Amino acid sequence: MAKIDLKFLDKFDSDITIKTVVCEQLKDIFISIQYQDEAFGIWLDKSTAIKFAKTVRTEINKIKGVNFE
Repeated sequence: MAKIDLKFLDKFDSDITIKTVVCEQLKDIFISIQYQDEAFGIWLDKSTAIKFAKTVRTEINKIKGVNFE
């Protein structure tokens, strides 16, 4: 199995990252935000994580046609 650590970098500051971790025992997802040596996050159950993903996709669709320049 491949060992991969996928982190999302902040648009403006490469010291800020977002990472997701699955807790198989709890069947939850942890979204971790890290800035330098500090970290915080949120635990989401499966149904909340699905709703969150759908909401993010909806927001992305809203900005697809918008010209910010």
